[in-house]
Amino acid sequence: MPDIAADPQNVVTRGESGVNAKSLMVAGTMSSAGKSLISAGLCRIFRRMGLRVAPFKAQNMSNNAAVCADGGEIGRAQAIQAQAAGILPTVDMNPILMKPEADFRSQIIVQGQAIGTFRGRDYYRMRETLWGKVTDSLDRLRESADLVVIEGAGSIAELNLASNDIVNLRVARYAKAPIILVGDIDRGGIFAQLLGSWWLLDESDRRRIRAFVVNKFRGDPTLFSDGVRIIEERSLGTPILGVIPWMNRHRIPDEDAAAFSPGVVPNADAAKICVVHLPHISNFDDFDPLKYERGVNLIYAKEPDDLQNCRAILIPGTKNTPDDLKWLKQSGMETAVRSRHQAGTPVVGICGGYQIMGERVGDESGAEAGLGILPVQTEFADDKTTRQVERKIIAQAGIFAELSGETVSGYEIHHGITAHSQPLFSAITPTEEGDGCLAADGQSFGTYLHGLFANDRFRQAWLRSLGIAPENAQFRSQADAAFDELADHIEKSIHLNRLEEIIDRGIDR
Repeated sequence: MPDIAADPQNVVTRGESGVNAKSLMVAGTMSSAGKSLISAGLCRIFRRMGLRVAPFKAQNMSNNAAVCADGGEIGRAQAIQAQAAGILPTVDMNPILMKPEADFRSQIIVQGQAIGTFRGRDYYRMRETLWGKVTDSLDRLRESADLVVIEGAGSIAELNLASNDIVNLRVARYAKAPIILVGDIDRGGIFAQLLGSWWLLDESDRRRIRAFVVNKFRGDPTLFSDGVRIIEERSLGTPILGVIPWMNRHRIPDEDAAAFSPGVVPNADAAKICVVHLPHISNFDDFDPLKYERGVNLIYAKEPDDLQNCRAILIPGTKNTPDDLKWLKQSGMETAVRSRHQAGTPVVGICGGYQIMGERVGDESGAEAGLGILPVQTEFADDKTTRQVERKIIAQAGIFAELSGETVSGYEIHHGITAHSQPLFSAITPTEEGDGCLAADGQSFGTYLHGLFANDRFRQAWLRSLGIAPENAQFRSQADAAFDELADHIEKSIHLNRLEEIIDRGIDR
């Protein structure tokens, strides 16, 4: 691997501070083509070369959010990419975040702060105002980075959306960023994906696409040599940067709930733990630390029968607690969860799941009965809590007895205020309140603390309380090592020197 920091004559070099920072856009032929994962891998590759790398995505639509140090929200994908780049996430890395609440409306987060809930048509009218936020954020990133890896969204060739685009080609034009276009061969139609997307663009934008990437190839990539030749010929010489093999158990958190990637292969006698797959599930990577325990078979349950023979039930966060509570009742999942709990199965709720486990959830316009597992009530509020937190365990009953006095860390994102007389956790700082509630069974509990299971001592104690022997001793350090594995996987599959040349030449128009 070339050492760019040591060799200033190498192709990709450190830029001067300011807008001279180099940039690269990773665009896709469709959603879930692998843009986020490849962008994370490139952030780690160039970081290992000694560059200051920053990720950027102008607009993200996801209920899987992260909280920055200043309390601002961004898409979790950009926080993960920042981790790969070895830097702390900031709101400039994802200036516009859309969090779907229902079929036709989303909460809009602008540079970390919620500005309200809007329908699609209303949002389109805001695009020009939001464009200034996008460029401001991108300019600030370019002032402190040598390279900005820009992720596109969806398909680069959505012609009906082109006039309102603030995330794909408009960003590439503004940043004068060359584009590599990623296609997903696993879903078929790779020629139509890459060549069709390329052909649909006008000539000036077509020239911005400097290379193609064939992603998620199953089998021997050399068997696609004829495919490489055909794509390069039909695209008038646009090169294939690489054919990246399918990476099955990559250990990088998923961006969206559309598909949950597998963890490690569970032991033959692994205990089944079920996550209730709520329709508006959010921040489901809370449970990734369990996914990489070989003694755990983590299942996302959508039907009552899925909960049979499970060792524990996890109710995750949700962007729409009232609607998901109604879904639990209508689908029969509420009855199944209650039945399992009454039979002795522990139930754990995080954030919205915590609210659902209580007696009542609602606001002044009305309230809905919860599962009644916890003696708490939640009232929704206009103000939104977003913060990184540390908490001290103060509960001394049940599974918390051996952990009392220890500290755990994570983050909070919620609207509701949940009353609790005997919290699980006390605040470390005087400006915050306690959190959480333990059920009478000493096993079931709820909390607003996202990232709880990433705390090794807590996760290990909780698994032991279920009769599961924990094996993963240091989740966070192993999670960081996963970025090196991802970078290695991508680096050996692409023409890295060609990519460096693409970045160095940039776009002068």
